[in-house]
Formats: sequence, C-alpha cells, structure tokens
Amino acid sequence: MTETATVPTAPPAGAGQVEVRTEDDASPIVRLIGRTLRDSARAGHAFETLRRSAGTVAICSHDTPQAATIAFGDNGIDVSSGVFVAPNVTLTVDLNARFAPVGDPVGDADLAAGILAALAPPLPDWRAAAQHFWEAARSMPGIPDVLIAVTEGPDGVEQAVVGQGSSQYLIAGEPETLAGIFSGADDLLAVLSSGVLGIQGTLSQLSVMVGASWKVRYDD
Repeated sequence: MTETATVPTAPPAGAGQVEVRTEDDASPIVRLIGRTLRDSARAGHAFETLRRSAGTVAICSHDTPQAATIAFGDNGIDVSSGVFVAPNVTLTVDLNARFAPVGDPVGDADLAAGILAALAPPLPDWRAAAQHFWEAARSMPGIPDVLIAVTEGPDGVEQAVVGQGSSQYLIAGEPETLAGIFSGADDLLAVLSSGVLGIQGTLSQLSVMVGASWKVRYDD
C-alpha cells in the first residue's frame, strides 16, 4: 500500500470541470482509469496533467492482456480500450496496486510521471469513504443492512457504523486499507487475499460485498 495523501481543501479553480470520457460498454480497465482520473479532477490533483491539450498514453496491465489508451485533447480526456495508435508513452502497471508502475516507462518521461500522479488521487478519510461506499452499494440485492468499519486509531479502537437494520457486515483494517477499499482505489477481494483485512459476516454477504466493491471501483 502507498502512503495516504490528504485531499486538498481548495482545488484549483475549474479543477472539477475536466471532462473524462469513456467509450460505451467500456472494459474494466477503461472504467477503472476513467473513475480514477475523475477522482483526481474532483480533488484538484495532478491538475496540470489533467488539463493537457495533447498527448496519448498507453496503459498496460502487467499480468493480464488488458490495455487502454488515454488521449488528451482540447475538449477533455478520452479513455478507450486497446492501443491502436503510437502513444507518446507506454506504461505497464499493476492494476491491483493503484497503478504502480512495473518496469520503466517507454517514451515521454515527463508525461509518464504526470499520468502516474493523475492515477494516484488522494484517498478520502476512511469514515467519509465508508459512507460513500454504502450510499453507492445500499441498493444492491442482498447487501447487509449495516456496515461496520473498524480500525485502530491513536486513541484506541475506532469504528464507523452506516445503515440501519438487523443484518450487519464488519470490515476491520488500517485506516488507509479501509479508505482504499471504500473509495474504489483497491479491490476488496485482492486486499482480503493479502491478509491485511479482517471481516465478519456470511459467505453470501461476502459475495455481495465483493460486488459492491467492484461497483464503487469501476463506476462513478
């Protein structure tokens, strides 16, 4: 995991106005890139890169055939599946490690550094992220009535409880781990398999929670 960054309180004027477009019926990698760049735009993060008017970046998964192209233009950013033009830079990344580069970039080093920054927006506070996660996922069939997020803070055990009802699901981890899952920066199943997360609930609830994780990860 990377170090938690603090969301700027005053993004540059017009930061949220950067338009990031994805193709219809977009592939998972396109949806993931699109959602991540929009998060950066909303936070005013990597603003100069997001406001570029030219350049193309190829993003390739290090362990799957997935690939996508990010194209900067005067009217915003377009993300599309595959790589069908000669890009200014090619990046091979780990999609389950917040776009961490695997190997050196090929091409424009400055653009590579800029897009890697844009693909690493600051994480929100874990409590706010839990609330956002629940608002996005609460309508999914089978979702538990209550989400309990638990972490260890400077003053001892802290928890956030969202929702109301009889069924509940508990997720425990470090603040950054929780923020990563609830914001969509990290995949719940991948984090769970790494052994840094504790859960309490049924297997059927876990299946629904994984689906909720994907919804937040791939959709705005």
